[in-house]
Amino acid sequence: MEAHFTVSPEHPALPGHFPGNPVVPGVVILDEIVRLWLEAHPDVRLAGIPAAKFLSVLRPGETCRLRFDATGENSVKFECFSGDRRIAQGRLLFNLIAS
Repeated sequence: MEAHFTVSPEHPALPGHFPGNPVVPGVVILDEIVRLWLEAHPDVRLAGIPAAKFLSVLRPGETCRLRFDATGENSVKFECFSGDRRIAQGRLLFNLIAS
């Protein structure tokens, strides 16, 4: 699965990260990753993020392309890119919501 997101320069988490040289905080990137995965899979809930590594900065207004690859019944690997530059990678754990 692939998805995209862009963090607006007006996002409330940006002030202080860093004046004159703004970067999107890692927690905002993770929030977008989780949001997009859960929107595409409404039958699951997040159980954890056992691995997340940030490799490059994401600037406000840059489009981030996500690639998700299932790694097991309850886990998925993710990679985030801006152009050819890898921004982050990691893994999400999830549980099926009981019906």
